[in-house]
Amino acid sequence: MTVAPLELPEPSQAVLRAARALQRRSERAEAGKFLVEGRQAVREALRLDGVVESLFLRWDAAHGNIDLIDAATEAGVICYGLSEQNLATITDTVTPQGVVAVAKAIDVPLKQVLRKRKKKADKPKKKHRRKDVSLVVICAQVRDPGNAGTVIRCADAFGADAVILSSDSVDLYNPKTVRASVGSIFHLPVVVGADLPEAIAACRAAGMQIFATDGAAGTDLTDLDEALAAPTAWVMGNESWGLPVEHLALADQTVAVPIYGQAESLNLATAAAVCLYASASAQRASN
Repeated sequence: MTVAPLELPEPSQAVLRAARALQRRSERAEAGKFLVEGRQAVREALRLDGVVESLFLRWDAAHGNIDLIDAATEAGVICYGLSEQNLATITDTVTPQGVVAVAKAIDVPLKQVLRKRKKKADKPKKKHRRKDVSLVVICAQVRDPGNAGTVIRCADAFGADAVILSSDSVDLYNPKTVRASVGSIFHLPVVVGADLPEAIAACRAAGMQIFATDGAAGTDLTDLDEALAAPTAWVMGNESWGLPVEHLALADQTVAVPIYGQAESLNLATAAAVCLYASASAQRASN
């Protein structure tokens, strides 16, 4: 059976240069755009109105992604067909999947994610108001893009309301961060460049308790019991040095993830997954 050829325009050199430039953080910041690679991530991006600007498909991968082409066409997104050599210039993976999109920045301001919780006596001004935030993870100076992306993926999986990346953390739009999230950056609000004390204060004003992870803490995650059911913001520190003393002091309580085997410690993203799962499970049980 002969497969009918797809009629996709080839990108001009100017279009390719613009996409290639988005591999650099400074160019991403200036343009307010970033690259999204892989079927899953591109599919999730296309589900958001007005986020994807253009779609690039390697010719030999085009027929396997007809659904993405159809979704992009329906959304008014231009689709380009290009060679393996040209695709390689806009991705940093050794074996690219053959699908790359240019998307607009999607991070949100801290004040948009968090607001002060209303007292029971207060009446809502609108019939349909946003639900109170109950689970947030704050990444404090997390530098590894794979860890940051995986934390976002875990937060999405366990129903967290938002992820906050503090100043000096890795760029949300680093291609490795985007890939590690596997599309989850398009599922929940992400704040970038937040001042850590300000973010913690905003979470507390929104009615959340603040737990900071620390391997040397005297309280284990298993000791928290019912406390986990309350609205919580988890603060996760840097991969190498954790949270400094002054940042630990901002939390209501420091918590260690118990380790029963012989491993010295847990990967940051793994520790975040354990803490988020524990909170999400307790909150769901209490509801």
